[in-house]
Amino acid sequence: MPDRPTPANPFGWIGEEAARRARAGLVRTLRPRPADSPVLDLASNDYLGLTRHPETVGAAAEAAQRWGAGATGSRLVTGSTALHAELERELADFTGFEAALVLSSGYAANLAALTALTARGSLIVSDAGNHASIVDGCRLSRAETAVVPHADPQAVRKVLDGYVPHGHVPRGHAPDGHAPDGRDGRALVVTDSVFSVDGDAAPLAELAAVAREFGAGLVVDDAHGLGVLGDGGRGALHAAGLAGAPDVVATVTLSKSLGSQGGAVLGPAHVIDHLVNAARTFIFDTGLAPAAAGAALASLRLLRREPGRAARARDVSAALHRQLTAAGLAAVRPDAAVVSVRAPSAEAALQWAADCRTEGLGVGCFRPPSVPDGISRLRLTARADLTDAQIAGAVDVIVRTAPAS
Repeated sequence: MPDRPTPANPFGWIGEEAARRARAGLVRTLRPRPADSPVLDLASNDYLGLTRHPETVGAAAEAAQRWGAGATGSRLVTGSTALHAELERELADFTGFEAALVLSSGYAANLAALTALTARGSLIVSDAGNHASIVDGCRLSRAETAVVPHADPQAVRKVLDGYVPHGHVPRGHAPDGHAPDGRDGRALVVTDSVFSVDGDAAPLAELAAVAREFGAGLVVDDAHGLGVLGDGGRGALHAAGLAGAPDVVATVTLSKSLGSQGGAVLGPAHVIDHLVNAARTFIFDTGLAPAAAGAALASLRLLRREPGRAARARDVSAALHRQLTAAGLAAVRPDAAVVSVRAPSAEAALQWAADCRTEGLGVGCFRPPSVPDGISRLRLTARADLTDAQIAGAVDVIVRTAPAS
């Protein structure tokens, strides 16, 4: 196959790209799973074990029967139902924010928040470990983006120092608050609450303090915190005392702890109203399917009734870490439900994950370029519905199949 485009084959370059990926051991493949897989799942993000819960599944079926299989249009045309509005009200109330806006995915939620709250001339300060959806949101925003070292509030302060946000005049700058270099005065600090690779938590209180010092907004992707952290799983921002603050916006996904699909932006009501009018991934995207909205709402209500599920997810992740490190493996101490176990190479990580699957255990495998630090690892996700025996069995498989370091 030609390695460059030609009039007869404009996609000829793909062959060389595929060969390059194969040489680097970075080929990704789809592996459809059966509905009744016997593999013990420590690879998904079903932190609370709700995706197959009878109430969640039943609510999805009921919503599909009542509202139809799809939303039928964008939220601003025909895609908003009473079910979407109900989910938004309860999600905002549960997490402690004034308002919520449901979108078709957590990815779309991050794009919505970052593109609608900035513009060309704005400044975004983004953690080096942030999720790809945040990276893409920064790119699409057309804002100036400064990527800072991971979980480093002082690095954020250094970037913000000298920048003049709208209506805020730091020491040493003109009293009219004019922003230099054509900037529009808007500034955002954006971070994951819990980072998806190693499962460590961002220093949210310190980041909020730095952002406030310079009049910047704080946007936090709480995808891995909702349902796991905070009082009864209300999220990392609730735990940090930042939920409902006028300068804080959160994004979440409905596909992890709530066992469904979709995403949401949470924040002050006027911010949410602005997104309805300005966020392209909300305005021009088909609304979330009613079945997904119904399932997420049922899971949220179940979590309210059974808040111990959040603590159990944390206990399971702590048990995995404790037992793996006791066996001599390099596991990173988890702050939520993600447990990372370092591997000596990308090839070793791939083989390790494959050996685990052969032994009946599904684990995630993260390797370059998906990991910002270049270190390959297995990624385990704790589930609140795992028994102690299942935890011990999983640890046994991981230890027995571990590659030589």
